[in-house]
Amino acid sequence: MKAVQTLRSRTVVLPSSNIDTDQIIPARFLTTTTREGLGLSLFADWRYDAQGTPKPDFVLNRPEAAGCRILVAGHNFGCGSSREHAPWALLDYGIHAVISTEIADIFRSNSLKNGFLPVVVDQATSDWLLANPGAEVTIDVAQTTLSLPSGTRVKFPLEDFSRYCLLNGVDELGFLLDRQSQIEAYERQR
Repeated sequence: MKAVQTLRSRTVVLPSSNIDTDQIIPARFLTTTTREGLGLSLFADWRYDAQGTPKPDFVLNRPEAAGCRILVAGHNFGCGSSREHAPWALLDYGIHAVISTEIADIFRSNSLKNGFLPVVVDQATSDWLLANPGAEVTIDVAQTTLSLPSGTRVKFPLEDFSRYCLLNGVDELGFLLDRQSQIEAYERQR
C-alpha cells in the first residue's frame, strides 16, 4: 500500500445516491483475484453500451473528467455486497477518494485497507461539491480535513489506526509484521 498524506485533485461528480458495489464493478468482472485491469470495468454498465462502446454522456467518459482523482457521489456510496474489487477498480482507474454524506461500512473498511480514501462530509459541503464539478480540493489525511477552493476546511471522520496505516503506507498485516519482535517478546513472557 502506498502512503497517502494529502490528495489534491479536481473532482468528478456522480450525483446518484445508493450507488452499490455491483454498479461500481459488476459481478461478471469478479473472476480475478488481482487488481490490475479492473479500472476498465469500473461502472461498466453505465460507461459502455451493449457493444462495449463508451457512452459519451457518462461523466467518466467526458473530457473534463480526465485526470480527476476524487469522486463526489450522492448519499450512501458503496452499499450492497462486500467486494474488495470495488475500491480496487476505483484505484486502478485512477480515482483515489470518494466524498459523500454516507459511505457504506463494508465499502469503507475495504477502502481503508487498500489505501482508498472514503471521506464523509456534511450535507452542505456535499451539496456545494455536487453543484461544482471540477472543483479543486485537497484531502489532508493527517489533519482529517477537506479543503475547498474558498479556503474552507471541513473535518471528516477517520479513526486513528486507519489514519496511521494510510500515512505510513502499511496495511493491517504489515502493521503486525512491523511489530513481530514485540509480539514474540510478549509471547516469551507468557
